[in-house]
Amino acid sequence: MPVPVLRARTAAVVCALLVLQLGTLLAPAHACGCGAVVPERGRVVAVAREESVVRWDGREEQLVMSLTVSGDAGRAAWIVPVPHRATVGLADPALFTRLVAATAPVRRTRHHFWPRDDDWPLDTGGGHAVGAPPPLPGVGVTGRQRLGAFDVARLTATDPAALTGWLDRHGFALPPRLSQALGPYVRHRWEYVAVRLAPRSAAAAPLRGTLDPLRLTFRSARPVYPMRLSRLARDPQSLGLYVLAAHRMEPASAIGGERPRTTFAGRVADRSGPLADLARGTPYLTAVHQEFPSPASITGDHLLRRAAADAPVRQVIYEDRLRTLAGLPAWLLTVAGALLLALAATAAPTLRRGTDRGAEPSVSIAS
Repeated sequence: MPVPVLRARTAAVVCALLVLQLGTLLAPAHACGCGAVVPERGRVVAVAREESVVRWDGREEQLVMSLTVSGDAGRAAWIVPVPHRATVGLADPALFTRLVAATAPVRRTRHHFWPRDDDWPLDTGGGHAVGAPPPLPGVGVTGRQRLGAFDVARLTATDPAALTGWLDRHGFALPPRLSQALGPYVRHRWEYVAVRLAPRSAAAAPLRGTLDPLRLTFRSARPVYPMRLSRLARDPQSLGLYVLAAHRMEPASAIGGERPRTTFAGRVADRSGPLADLARGTPYLTAVHQEFPSPASITGDHLLRRAAADAPVRQVIYEDRLRTLAGLPAWLLTVAGALLLALAATAAPTLRRGTDRGAEPSVSIAS
């Protein structure tokens, strides 16, 4: 192979790899809006996906959260601000499976006549209680419990730095910006649920995969989804939130992101199972999706309010297919038929003249 050609091909491969890597870096992450996940020192943990559902009955809120994580950390801390003292327990993992199924878009098929880019010939291929250590000044430990792989501490704090110090004392290196981000919660006397993702074995494998969902229950005069800590994210964030209430709900504002979109709204049809149990007394389910291209622009937490009407919403995804007859493209059969008709129309006069000549009577002349 000539050297110039080899160099050109090598350059093309390198460029393709760079484009692929750049696409990976630019891909949006899922918003860990409800809290901050911090690994042990010298380790990395990434939230690949977060699923959350808010249930509000007018007096009490339940916040159920499930994280899918990756990285090399065997331990990590998960800090969730809450407006009032919370109780914490495990939730049924099947809840989110049912939520996904209940809010799934309707799929419908649309047929088109003429071929498009992906059609031939245009196709290009293409718990147990555990002892709590003495608190630092400014931090109160209101409870400590073990839930499976979770070591849960319920905290109060009068000083963001003291809260950071308490977490740091337990072996977690917090980013300096986190203490500043916790300031508004401290000023408004919120409390905190610090979840230590800690396997019982010191030699346990790194935390990976989908963790058991946690359920936080607390008093709340107004449904709220904590989002402020997501402003620390460096990459674009994507939020998917389920809300169960007596009526259809919506975010009161965009809080620095794009306009929230309601992707589903309707009454829960389940009569049994985890979704039916959670929706009892709050039968209306709303699913909200929102993008945050610049997380630093997030201005606060999501306050949820009743929508103007309980109008149902369901996404429809259309699958476009080329119309066919007997397995062949309808356009091809139509064009072929038209060509045959045109050829027949062109050949008809010639055939007629030939027939006329063959039908002429022969004349014999007697000698």
